[in-house]
Amino acid sequence: MWPFWWKGASGFSARSTAEEVTHGIDGTGLTAIVTGASSGIGEETTRVLALRGVHVVMAVRNTDSGNQVREKILKETPQAKIDVMKLDLSSFASVRSFASEYKSLNLPLNLLINNAGIMACPFTLSSDNIELQFATNHLGMFKQKII
Repeated sequence: MWPFWWKGASGFSARSTAEEVTHGIDGTGLTAIVTGASSGIGEETTRVLALRGVHVVMAVRNTDSGNQVREKILKETPQAKIDVMKLDLSSFASVRSFASEYKSLNLPLNLLINNAGIMACPFTLSSDNIELQFATNHLGMFKQKII
């Protein structure tokens, strides 16, 4: 195994940041949906895409958390274009509602970043009577094809 600091053919290593990898990229005119954008990798993905000029739609279960992340990013990058929209991937109704609302915005969809997921949760059924982890992590991604 190669050391973490070794740079591959791309010029990047395991220590490279998203800002380093996207340096010099102009995403103006692009629109991205990032699922699970209110924390972790989804939050960082949203931040860097917005920094590069991409219009980001944060698809989140908790819109309060999503709006907090949005405000934090806007403090750092005031010109960022970020929308927060409700999306619970475990629910067919929520996916349909999200898709309908997104279509009504008349935005292109250039990037779909399927980041949302859950794991190691106790056995629970979704609103559609499907085991929650399976409904969210697997069926949820197929449900997005509605868009």
